[in-house]
Amino acid sequence: MEDKYSVESAEALANEALRLPITEAVPKYEQLLATFPTAARYWKQYVEAHMAVNNDDATKQIFSRCLLNCLQIPLWRCYINFIRKANEKKGLEGQEETRKAFEFMLGYVGSDIGSGPVWTDYINFLKSLPAQNPQEESQRMIAVRKVYQKAIVTPTHHIEQHWRDYENFENSVSRALAKGLVSEYQPKYNSARAVYRERKKYFDEIDWNMLAVPPSGSVKEESQWTAWKRFLAFEKENPQRIDTVSANKRISFTYEQCLMYLYHYPDIWFDYATWHAKCGSIDSAIKVYQRSLKALPDCALLRYAYAELEESRGAIQAAKKVYESLLGDGANATALSHIQFIRFLRRTEGVEAAKKYFLDARNSPNCTYHVYVAYATMAFCMDKDVKYAHSVFEAGLKTFKDEPGYILEYADFLSRLNDDRNIRALFERALSSLHPKDSIEVWKRFSQFEQTYGDLASMLKVEQRRKDDLARINEGASALENSLQDVVSRYSFMDLWPCSSNELEHLSRQDWLSSNMKKKVEKSTPANEADKTSGQLLNSNVSSKLIYPDISRMVVYDPRQKPGLTTPGLPSTAGPLPSSSAPSVLTTSGVPAVPNVIPKALPPALAAFIASLPPADGPLPDVDYVLSICLQSTLPVAEPGKLAQVGPASSDVSGSSKSHLFKPRDRHGKKREADRQDDDDTSTVQSQPLPKDAFKIRQLRKARVAAGSVQTGAASYGSVQTGSASYGSGFSGEQSGSYG
Repeated sequence: MEDKYSVESAEALANEALRLPITEAVPKYEQLLATFPTAARYWKQYVEAHMAVNNDDATKQIFSRCLLNCLQIPLWRCYINFIRKANEKKGLEGQEETRKAFEFMLGYVGSDIGSGPVWTDYINFLKSLPAQNPQEESQRMIAVRKVYQKAIVTPTHHIEQHWRDYENFENSVSRALAKGLVSEYQPKYNSARAVYRERKKYFDEIDWNMLAVPPSGSVKEESQWTAWKRFLAFEKENPQRIDTVSANKRISFTYEQCLMYLYHYPDIWFDYATWHAKCGSIDSAIKVYQRSLKALPDCALLRYAYAELEESRGAIQAAKKVYESLLGDGANATALSHIQFIRFLRRTEGVEAAKKYFLDARNSPNCTYHVYVAYATMAFCMDKDVKYAHSVFEAGLKTFKDEPGYILEYADFLSRLNDDRNIRALFERALSSLHPKDSIEVWKRFSQFEQTYGDLASMLKVEQRRKDDLARINEGASALENSLQDVVSRYSFMDLWPCSSNELEHLSRQDWLSSNMKKKVEKSTPANEADKTSGQLLNSNVSSKLIYPDISRMVVYDPRQKPGLTTPGLPSTAGPLPSSSAPSVLTTSGVPAVPNVIPKALPPALAAFIASLPPADGPLPDVDYVLSICLQSTLPVAEPGKLAQVGPASSDVSGSSKSHLFKPRDRHGKKREADRQDDDDTSTVQSQPLPKDAFKIRQLRKARVAAGSVQTGAASYGSVQTGSASYGSGFSGEQSGSYG
């Protein structure tokens, strides 16, 4: 399904409408603006299409629909151009209409940071008016001066240009008068210019071309929300220190601009209405809420906030209409709307009105047990009618006997009455009908109840019954056995515990380990049986080369283990490598370990690889076993003649007595020439000490990676040796080749 608020689809539709004749484009514009009613650029495109064919009536209608909701300078300048064009041939009457249109425009968008051209156009318009006599000339100069004085105290992009033009204007009228007026308005201008520089920082963070779409949690949307919040906070501080009326007008203008882009954000609507209410303008707050309900008709939060405002100012009927709009026709009303309307009726119309509505709400298809609990609690706490509250709970139990939440609320109500007999009866009735999976919390509350109201025998009895019941659904193996956790549960109170925090943590860890251990056993048993059956049937399809790890030698990693210490049951790699002459059997703490069969010879390349490994900090593997697996595998070999290009790993295989990595560098950063290879093949890299420099270790690792990336051969080590050797099975230890 195509996204209704897809920005790409909107742009495509706008471009399509732009190419069509106006009669065919109107439906597309209406579709577009129904989805994005605050997109000023689409309104401007729509109205310009009508202006292009001189359709004045349609143009006026469109302006009446969009101007007050889209406070954007390009759209408003389009409006003023239309007014000037329509009145340019009407003489004095047309000039007066144009002047009123300018005043109307500046009253709404004159404080915008980009309204500088609008002020300039208005000043030029006033200067162009004809003056028949000195009196009219004087009135025109006074009007121009007033507009200039407003423009130079409005923080816009053109404020400095306005100040220079104002100085020139005053000097052209009267130099004597100009000095006093300029000195009077200089501080106000300086303040406005400083505010403009601060405001521009917030202005630049906002994307003024963004379309109003519902919040989806994207990074861009969140950044824009944050930018607008910061901008609003800046304006509320009144940085220009202007009068309260002007400051509130400026803040209201910023909120209106914000809603053009965050139209689907209920928190912005709420903040706007709340700000109006705090300023004492309740009527304006109500208008904001009414607009918000049109923008977000499915937002229950704004409806509750609106109803709360109406109720707080005493408009009960208006608030009641808002609640009724939440209920709708009753068929789709939520349980929460029923509950809130019952509470509203109890506050405003009394007990009988709330009771009457509750009796009707019980028959609603969306009535849940929450409605019963809410009304019974209200009857008990507000009406002090214990008997009626009890009857409501009993009536609800007939319908919601399988709801654990309702059982627990009913038990809480009886606990307030200190009616232990009926509480026990309630638990017994509920547990007899609830499914074991749904009874976990009920059993838990029953146990807590017995710890408060019962004796030791009843406590132990309920606890045992609980375990027996939970055993049917295997709800935690550890919970079905007697443990210290049961004692902790019985003898703890609120935040007081009968053991230390370390003991409590230890018990929790033990229960968790015990639970996991039993789950693994239960899972492994059927798996093993299935493996045996499948192994008998599909033995011919199982590869004999498949190797499984020996999990019996695996241990839990202990981060407190220090490097160099061996884990019990595993050999240490700190000792010497296995001899190439005879296999050795490793022992731990004097106990002989069962050895894996290893080969009788260790290739120099593999020995160099083992020697270059850093010390392991953690569980240590069985070196002999790992080597036997490695030797059984097919190892690639580099082509002869390319060993010098491979890097240090090549020299390791060749058995040179010194590694290229550890050669010192000259001042030009080049490696010195490598030493000549020794004729003695017994001198290998394995005999060299492992470097302790971290940089060299990293270089060694990089060299191994580079060497592995260029190796393409099969399993042989004859690249720099005089002969070739192939190895047999790593488990048999037989050597099928010889070294030349």
